[in-house]
Amino acid sequence: MWPRRLIFLLLLSSLSVAKLFKFLWTSSIPAIPEHLPPHASEKPGRDDVGRPREDILSPKEHRLVSNIVARRIPCSLLIFGYRPQFLGLASLNSQGTTVFLEDDPEKLRSGRSKGLRLYPFSNHEKARRAYELLRLARRRPACRPGAGTLRAPRCELALRGLPEVLHESRWDVMVIDGPSGDGPEAPGRMGAIYTAAVMARAGGSTDVLVHDTDRTIEKWYSWEFLCHENLASSKGKLWHFRIDGNSSSDRFCETAASPIQ
Repeated sequence: MWPRRLIFLLLLSSLSVAKLFKFLWTSSIPAIPEHLPPHASEKPGRDDVGRPREDILSPKEHRLVSNIVARRIPCSLLIFGYRPQFLGLASLNSQGTTVFLEDDPEKLRSGRSKGLRLYPFSNHEKARRAYELLRLARRRPACRPGAGTLRAPRCELALRGLPEVLHESRWDVMVIDGPSGDGPEAPGRMGAIYTAAVMARAGGSTDVLVHDTDRTIEKWYSWEFLCHENLASSKGKLWHFRIDGNSSSDRFCETAASPIQ
C-alpha cells in the first residue's frame, strides 16, 4: 500500500514541476510572430492601408468636412493644402467659390490642370520655430486681432504675399491641411492657423477645420488662436471650430485655455 502511494506522489510531483517550468519558460519569452506586420517594421510608404498617401483624411473625417460644407453651400471655401480628396468639396460647392492654397509646385500644376483655383503660398516658417514664434506673438501687440491688415502684416506669424482674392472675400469655411509640417525642417502650419484665425474674425460666422491635431503644432496653435470655447466638434484628428466674427475684442480667446507658457 505505501509503495504504491509513494509512487503516485512522486508522479504527481514530477508533473507539477514540469508544469512550473513550462509556465516560467512561456512567460519569460514571448512568442515571436513569423511575419511582422509592415507598420511594425517599416516606415509608411506612399500607400497607407491601400489608399494613396494623398488621401489623408479618414472616412469619418472626410464626412465631417463634407457635411459642414454641404450645410453652407453655396459658400466661400478656402482650403490650405491641395489633396485629391478635396476635389469632391469643390464639386459640392460648384455654385460657390472654392480656392486652394498650395506650396508644392507639382500639386499646383496638377490642380490647375483640373480647372481648380489654386494659388501658391509660401514664406512658411520651419516647424522647429513653432514654440519661439508662439511666445513672440504673445508679446507683440501687432499679432492681436484687429491690430493690422493681412495685406501688410506686422506680425511674424501672418502669411505674406497672399493673392488679392483672399483679402477681398469673406470666407464661410476654411480647411487647414497644409503645408506638410511633417518634420522640424518642414514648413509648419503656424502661419496658416494664425492667418485663418484673423480672417475668420473679420467676417461673420466661419467654420474652421484643422487636420492632424494629434501633432503638437496643430494642437498648440489651434488652442491659442481658434480657442477651446469655439470647438464645435471633432472626428479623429480633425477639429472643427466655429468662429463668430466682427468682434471688438483684442484677444483671440476669452478663456486662457492654452497650456503653453
